[in-house]
Amino acid sequence: MKGEAAHRKEKDEVVLFMRYKLIAVDIDGTLLDSNSRLQPETIRSVRRGVSNGLIFTLSTGRPVQGIRKLLKELDVKSVSITYNGAMLVTEKEEVLYSCTLRPADAIDIIRLGMERNLSLIFWANNILYANEINDTTIAYSEISGVPPVLFKDYEKLASEGITKVIWIDTPEEIRRQEQEVGKYLSDQVNFHTSRPMFLEFVDKSASKALAMEKLGEIYGIKREEMIAVGDGLNDLSMIQYAGLGVAMANSHPEVLKAADFVTLSNDENGVGYVIDRVTDGIDF
Repeated sequence: MKGEAAHRKEKDEVVLFMRYKLIAVDIDGTLLDSNSRLQPETIRSVRRGVSNGLIFTLSTGRPVQGIRKLLKELDVKSVSITYNGAMLVTEKEEVLYSCTLRPADAIDIIRLGMERNLSLIFWANNILYANEINDTTIAYSEISGVPPVLFKDYEKLASEGITKVIWIDTPEEIRRQEQEVGKYLSDQVNFHTSRPMFLEFVDKSASKALAMEKLGEIYGIKREEMIAVGDGLNDLSMIQYAGLGVAMANSHPEVLKAADFVTLSNDENGVGYVIDRVTDGIDF
């Protein structure tokens, strides 16, 4: 009994010493390695951090279905940021917050993509819709784990609420589209690349930063007590919002520039390295 009491006291001291109480982590290019695998040492670090009181939350452009396997592997229970901040869900997939595109904006984005002969997909009510079933849209569906459904009346679906639209093409074409599409859209739309071949569109009220703000309200945590870890431009808002913004070594140059700290790459357990420092009380 004496040993158990000492252990509890030691654990409480670690929790009190930890400056940061929540860590939000991107998935692709961040939590997962270059082969899209979750490394065993990363799992160990996450579980160790959680056991010492750290709240671990996924923050991703993926849909709800795309995080199920990871939550099971990590064996953690917390609220997750999905659709690049457009939806907050519990581990039981209870929706705590949801933000869809305005119907007129969704219609404009889909129409523009089809006029440009791009492959495009969108999420509505957690269903994946596509303008055509081809190698490109099938490849995306394999990432999300959800088979695509051909849409016919996208205007009707827009009126019911579309969470996110994605244009898919070569990295070169997506860069070109990203540079000029803004002049055709309202100021209520946020767009950015998540992977080099994906240009994603969400409502202006949806971002990983705003989702983290809502997480703070849910958990009673200040932004100064939060860490955000990511590698892509869709992670930029949360990296700038958090008390400690961390970029992976393999990050986009703009993310590296904005970060407070640069960790190891996603192939070197960069996320685990950050969590271990927090758990051990090592400053950044």
